[in-house]
Amino acid sequence: MNRTTLQRPLPQKTIGILGGMSNQATGEYYRLLNERLNGELGGWDNGEIIIVSVNFGNIEYFVRRGLWDEARAYLQEKVERLERAGVDLILCVSNTMHRVVEPIMAGRTTPFIHIADPTAEAIQRAGLRKVGLLGTMPVMQSEDLRERFRTRFGIELVSPDDADKSIIDRIIFEELVRRDLREDSKREYLRVVQGLRVEGAQGVILGCTEIFLLIGQDDLPGFPVFDTTALHVEAAAAFARG
Repeated sequence: MNRTTLQRPLPQKTIGILGGMSNQATGEYYRLLNERLNGELGGWDNGEIIIVSVNFGNIEYFVRRGLWDEARAYLQEKVERLERAGVDLILCVSNTMHRVVEPIMAGRTTPFIHIADPTAEAIQRAGLRKVGLLGTMPVMQSEDLRERFRTRFGIELVSPDDADKSIIDRIIFEELVRRDLREDSKREYLRVVQGLRVEGAQGVILGCTEIFLLIGQDDLPGFPVFDTTALHVEAAAAFARG
């Protein structure tokens, strides 16, 4: 890129982050977006980003009790704050809370990238049709998510059994959202992934935006890992450039 000919201020789209779910994921989104855009733009350039960060204590309360209407009302006001700030795109940094943010965004003019879509597109590019899913309990139990992958992308999702779902969910809420990274928890996640492989999974989705802090592709050589955080960031950076 010829930096001497760039228009200043550099024209960019502003990315709006609906964050705080958790603060760990939100910080990683901000870091990864800026690193990716700087890698493409060079020099001192990075992203133009506005963050509205919620209280994760409220989110934990709503999710644990299945209070989805209350969660939707709480997050709708935060989405409206982002729109008043003039963002060109809205990202929700939580797989779980897409359950309420997607209907909030329906009918709005501000673009919204659903975290499942760039993930499913990456799975399609890899030529896979059956993949494992790790995430919070609501994500792993979501029939709507299964249907989205099946009908839009022709992909079958495989989840752990109920006992392992509880282990995956507990580690997310009690450890990962606090960036408490434990070797025994990593071993548990890898054990669960191995079980999904036995059931025919051709790869695995890290369907919580903190899971990549604990396990990644290096831990599963030869078995495709689809990190929803990285794929979501990649899609948002492409939008911002466009």
